[in-house]
Amino acid sequence: MPHTIELSSSKTYIILKIVGPITRKTSMEFNLEAHELGNKLGIKKYLVDLTESRNTDSVANNYNFAREDMKKPGIDRTARAAILVDPSDRSHDFVLLASKNAGIQVSLFTDRTMAERYLKQG
Repeated sequence: MPHTIELSSSKTYIILKIVGPITRKTSMEFNLEAHELGNKLGIKKYLVDLTESRNTDSVANNYNFAREDMKKPGIDRTARAAILVDPSDRSHDFVLLASKNAGIQVSLFTDRTMAERYLKQG
């Protein structure tokens, strides 16, 4: 599955862009890779661009991703993430709700400017 991880031009957040279907397993792999770069650079903010990606996993796997996987070593639980999705895509809604309920600082956006503004706050 194609993905890229890069530092924003402002050097204040990491951009993770995923293209294609995403599951609990692939999402965890990409998150670990992005958090490794964030930890290396001392950055705790992430823009996750899923505008060309659909969540194809089960409700149970989405729940376990939020409640179990995101507690694993290598994941910064103090990080802040803006999840950018296509306005017509509702496939990420449940995992975002479960993530918020698990104490992860994450918000869903359909507008890139608003997502970047969220990352600049706090």
